[in-house]
Amino acid sequence: MDIRNGGLEVVDAVVVGSGFGAAVAAQRLAEAGKQVVVMERGRRYGPGDFARTPAQMGRAFWDPSEKLYGLFDAWSFRGLEGLVSSGLGGGSLIYANVLLRKDEHWFVHDSPLPGGGYEHWPISRADLDPHYDVVEKMLGATPYPYDDTPKTQAVEQAAAALGMPTIRPPLAVTFARPDEDAAPGLDLPAATYGTVHPGSHRRTCTLCGECDIGCNVGAKNTLDHTYLSSAAHHGADVRTLHEVRAVRPLDGGGYLVRYVVHPEGARGDTDTRTRALPERSIVARRVILGAGTFGTTFLLLRSRASLPGLGPALGTRFSGNGDLLTLLLDCTRDGEALPVDGGNGPVITTAIRRPDALDGDGWTGRGYYVEDAGFPGFLGWLVETAQLRSTARRAAAFAWQVVRNRVLAQGRSNVSADLSALLGDGRLSAGSLPLLGMGRDVPDGRMSLHDGRLAVSWTTSTSRAYFDDVRSTMERVGEQLGARFQDNPLWWAKRVITVHPLGGVPIGRHVGEGVCDEYGEVRGHPGLHVVDGAAMPGPVGANPSLTIAAMADRAATRMLEQDWSRPRRTHIAAPARALAARAPGATSVAFTERMVGPFTLDQTDPRHGAEIARSLGDHLQFVLTITAPDIAAFVADPLHRADATGFVESNVLGGRLDVERGWFNLFVHPGGTPGRRMLYRLWLRDAAGSPLTLVGAKEVEDDRGLDVWADTTTLFVRVLSGHVAPPEATSHAQALAVLDRMRDDDVPDGTIGAGVLVIKPFDLAKQLTTFRTDGDAGAAALAQFGRLFLGELWDVYVADKLSGRRAAPARAAARAGR
Repeated sequence: MDIRNGGLEVVDAVVVGSGFGAAVAAQRLAEAGKQVVVMERGRRYGPGDFARTPAQMGRAFWDPSEKLYGLFDAWSFRGLEGLVSSGLGGGSLIYANVLLRKDEHWFVHDSPLPGGGYEHWPISRADLDPHYDVVEKMLGATPYPYDDTPKTQAVEQAAAALGMPTIRPPLAVTFARPDEDAAPGLDLPAATYGTVHPGSHRRTCTLCGECDIGCNVGAKNTLDHTYLSSAAHHGADVRTLHEVRAVRPLDGGGYLVRYVVHPEGARGDTDTRTRALPERSIVARRVILGAGTFGTTFLLLRSRASLPGLGPALGTRFSGNGDLLTLLLDCTRDGEALPVDGGNGPVITTAIRRPDALDGDGWTGRGYYVEDAGFPGFLGWLVETAQLRSTARRAAAFAWQVVRNRVLAQGRSNVSADLSALLGDGRLSAGSLPLLGMGRDVPDGRMSLHDGRLAVSWTTSTSRAYFDDVRSTMERVGEQLGARFQDNPLWWAKRVITVHPLGGVPIGRHVGEGVCDEYGEVRGHPGLHVVDGAAMPGPVGANPSLTIAAMADRAATRMLEQDWSRPRRTHIAAPARALAARAPGATSVAFTERMVGPFTLDQTDPRHGAEIARSLGDHLQFVLTITAPDIAAFVADPLHRADATGFVESNVLGGRLDVERGWFNLFVHPGGTPGRRMLYRLWLRDAAGSPLTLVGAKEVEDDRGLDVWADTTTLFVRVLSGHVAPPEATSHAQALAVLDRMRDDDVPDGTIGAGVLVIKPFDLAKQLTTFRTDGDAGAAALAQFGRLFLGELWDVYVADKLSGRRAAPARAAARAGR
C-alpha cells in the first residue's frame, strides 16, 4: 500500500465486487504482483455460515437501511424480478454450479433489435476457448457422476422419449477426493493456496440440493474457496462490507474511488442507510468493475457526469438470459406415483439443449436449455404443508384417533401408524420437480436511473415466441412424466424472475454500439474496466457464469500487457466557500423556483440536446431559492446579482445533487442588441465527487408574436465539467463576457450536456406564493423588486416598440427555425 495525495491510499487496482468477473481479475492481477484491493459489499460465508432456520432465513436478505446484511438481494422492475447475491464470492454462492461454454454459433453478428440497434458479439468462441480451459481447471469442472439419481433419470428418460438430446453439464462441485471415486460427505484436503475462511473444513457433495441457498459443507467450488483465496495468497487485500459508491478520473491519471463501510451488527437507532454512512476514498491506477449487472450499471449511471463520453449504449442490451422457472407436480408412471425426489442431488444435474436457427441445421427460433432444478430437501416439508386441504384432513383424523384412544379407552398405546398417517405419503414433494429454462431471449431492455434508483424497462412481449417455445418443451417433458405442468405465478402477470441478469454496459465495435471495447475497457477512460455480466452485449444462452469468468480472464491478460505507471499526485478540490452574510440593516428578498425539462449528456446545443433527451427519456430539474441579500444593492447593481441555493436532480447526472454555490442575474442588458438575459450558474458535485457547473440563460427578447410567457419561463442550460466561476465584473461592459459564454455559436469549454428547462403553469403559480422578505423594509422591498421586474419587461416588450425598435429579423428567423 502507498499513502499519498494528502493521506489517500494509492494502489495498483481496486476491484469492485467479488463475483465471476471480479474474482478472476483480482486473482490474475495479484498473481502478477500488482497491489490489489477487492471491495465486496457483503460479508464472508464459510462452510456452516449459511442460513437454514426460519429465523435465520428471515434475516438472510440485503437491505442495510433495515440493518439486513444477508446473502440474497431481491430486485423488482418493470417486467421482471431479479435475485442476486451479496457476499464474498458474489453469484457463485447461490448459483447452480453449471459451467457451460457459450455455443459456438450463438456469438451473434448484427442481429436487429426491436426499436433499433443490433445485438453483436465482437468476439468469438475461438477467442474465449483458451480462457474457458483455464477457468474450468481452476473451478474443478466435472459432470455429475451418479447414475441412480431419480430426477436425473426422469428428465433424461423423458427427453429420450421426445427425441431430445441431453448432456451432463460440467459442475463446479467436488464429488470425490483426489484420485478416488465419488462419495458423499468425505473430508477434503486444504488447497495449496490456503483459504479466506481460516479454520474451516470442506467436504464432498452430500447431495442435499442446497446449492442455491449456500453450500454449508463447502463442496461447491465457489469463488471464495478458489479464485479469491488464491488472490489473497498472492497479496490481494480482500475487504468485505465495503460498498463502492462512485468512481471518477483524476487529472494526474488513475481514478478516485469513493466507498462506505457497512457497520454490520449495528443496533438501536444507528442510521445504517448507505447514503448516511461517511464516505472514504482510495486512489487506483486501474478500477475493475465486477459488481454484477445491476451493481456495475448503477455505478456507471451515477457517475456519468464524471465519466464523459460513455455514450448512448450505457444502460442498453439488458437481458434476463431467457430465464424461465416452471414446476412439474405429481409425476406418475402407469398410474403410480413416480418419485423424482427434487431434493436429492445438486440443484442441476442434466440439461436438454434445444437448437437455434443459428446452428444451421434447418431449425427456426432461438435456442435454449431446459435443466432440472432441484430444491433443498427440507423444503419438501413446505411443499407438503402447502396442500392445505390434505394437511387439515390428516390432522383432523389424527386428532380424532387421539380422542378415541383417551376418551373412549380403546386401549391402543402404539400410535406409530397414526403419526405416519398424519405425516402423509409425501407424494407431492417426492413427485415434484422444478424446471429451469434459459437461452437467447431478445436483449432489448434498458436500464436507467429514476429518482436516483436503478430502473429496468423490459418486457416479455418481444421475446414471446422464445418463451412460448421454452414452455412448450417443458410441458412436453411433464407429459412424459405424467405430471401436472404449473407456471410460475409471475408468468400470469407477464413477468419472469431472472437469476442471470446481463447487459447494461455492453462491449461493442464502436461507442454507438458498446460502452466498452472487446476486452471490457471503457472507451475514453483508460484503466477503467468492466468484467461482469454487465459487459455482455446479449444473452449467453447457456448458464453465463463460465463465459463471464472467461471474458474476465481474457481482459486480465490484456491489462497485464498495458502500461501500469502510477498515478501522479492529484489535488482533491475542497468544498466551495460559504456565501456572504446579509449586510446589517439590509432587507433581503427571496423566492423559490422550480424548472424541469429534457436534458442529456454528450450534447452541447441546448435545443438539440432537448430533442435527443426527449427520445431517451432523460431529464433534469432544479428547485432553487433565489435570494437578493440586499434589495437596494440588487436594484442598483447593473448586473442584478443574487445568490442561488437548492438542488438539481437528473437521471443522467446520478440523481439529486445539492448546489454548493449558486449565482443568479436578473435582466442583464447584453448591450448592442435588444432584449435582456436572466443568467444562472450553479456549482454541483456528482456522486463520484466530480465538480460540475450548470450554466443557463433565459433569453427575454421581443420576437414576433406574444412570447413574453415563453421567454420568462424557458431556460437554455448546459452543464460544464469543473467548477467554473463567473468572470469578476463590476461594470456593465465587463458583464458581456458572461453573456458571450451563453451565445448559441460559442459553446463553453468542457460542456458535457445540454437541454431546455421550463416553468410549468402550476409551478409558476406556486412560485408567486414563495416571495418573502427578511428585514425592516418588508413590503417596500417586494415593491422594489416588482418595479424592477415589470419595468424591465415594459422596456423589452413595450418601450422598444414605442421607440420604433424591434428585434432583429434575422435573429427572429433563426429562433423560429430551431
